[in-house]
Amino acid sequence: MTAFIHMTPVHADTVHTAVEGDTYYTLSKKYGISVHNLMIANPKISPVNIYAGLPIKLPTSLKTAGSKVSLIAPKKNPLATLKVFTTDKVVQAWGKTFNYSKTVNVVATAYSAHPSENAWGPVDYYGKPLALGTIAVDPKVIPMGTKVLVTGHSHSGLPKKAFVARATDQGSAIKGKRIDIFIPGSQASVNKFGFQNIKLYVIK
Repeated sequence: MTAFIHMTPVHADTVHTAVEGDTYYTLSKKYGISVHNLMIANPKISPVNIYAGLPIKLPTSLKTAGSKVSLIAPKKNPLATLKVFTTDKVVQAWGKTFNYSKTVNVVATAYSAHPSENAWGPVDYYGKPLALGTIAVDPKVIPMGTKVLVTGHSHSGLPKKAFVARATDQGSAIKGKRIDIFIPGSQASVNKFGFQNIKLYVIK
């Protein structure tokens, strides 16, 4: 038995039991696993339907008897920064540089994929699945398809400091300088976003 264990590689997945507010994005940052790999390891779990108590596989590879072990460990991302150069109309976020044409100050709320918030299902105005980076806008203020860098927000389900989003959704309550940010996760978790003052950088 000892020899068998010594020679045979063991491949296993660690299991994370979801808690309120978990998303593939927050888990990717916590464990250092890409969102893509998490989705591959959990093909039956929708990114917009992660709830407390749900077992989620964390892909890893383990070998016994002195072989190299691949471990999952939390990691910090030093690139979670935001720098704005107004003279050149340039903004830097997460190590990337964006040219922007203008800024728009808005009041933001957030929404989930819960049926009560989406009369036509978990899709945007164009019928594409809701995803991190989807925002609903008033087309009279922000034209549909506009790409923006969202800044000034605070929520565990969103990237810190800034993230790129595109105006691909609308809502009857979203009028004037208002936006609604889609956040993957439960309705209760998303509702914690409340109302926040946000600055948008309209990027090319």
